[in-house]
Amino acid sequence: MPASAQRDLPSLSDEELVALAQKGDMAPFEELVFRHRDKVYARAYLMMHQEDAALDASQTAWVKGWQRLAQFKGDSSFSTWMTRVVINLCLDDLRKQKRVHLESIEEMDEETGGVERQMPLVTVNPTEGMEQDELRKRIDDALEKLSPAHRTVLVLHEFEGLEYKEISARVGISIGTVMSRLFYARRKMAALLQGLRKERAS
Repeated sequence: MPASAQRDLPSLSDEELVALAQKGDMAPFEELVFRHRDKVYARAYLMMHQEDAALDASQTAWVKGWQRLAQFKGDSSFSTWMTRVVINLCLDDLRKQKRVHLESIEEMDEETGGVERQMPLVTVNPTEGMEQDELRKRIDDALEKLSPAHRTVLVLHEFEGLEYKEISARVGISIGTVMSRLFYARRKMAALLQGLRKERAS
């Protein structure tokens, strides 16, 4: 009889569930999936911004999580580890989808602006006065308007807390390109959120 059958799985910590699952018991892993599936899907959606693609990536991430569970050493939380798994899958998918024409347009856009690059990102708080639910929707709408390349560096830096060097290595671009894309993404997000706030006030 599996060890999990003798225990109340929902009452166990993630660490305890992982230890049981690493012995080959699927039930504790299913409890982990239940606990963290929404976060893993949400991170995939932030990267892909397509429901079907995000669902595919998150489902594949859980399969890989089970297959690679022996590699989990507890250096980070299980949730963080799974988030990294799904982000890497999304990055692989985005690389396959990369379109040269789109990239060239982005590079041209990023090189324009001149003095504007030296200006403050925003002069007022673009989200001031928004309710939390509304803010989430506004941010989601704004993220949808970014290209996959710009959305990727923004998510990795702002949501995952990765440094430029780490993003450079993970995405396979130079640090200068990371900085350029991040600058562009932040500037566009600020402009979009400010515009949405003005629409709301009018």
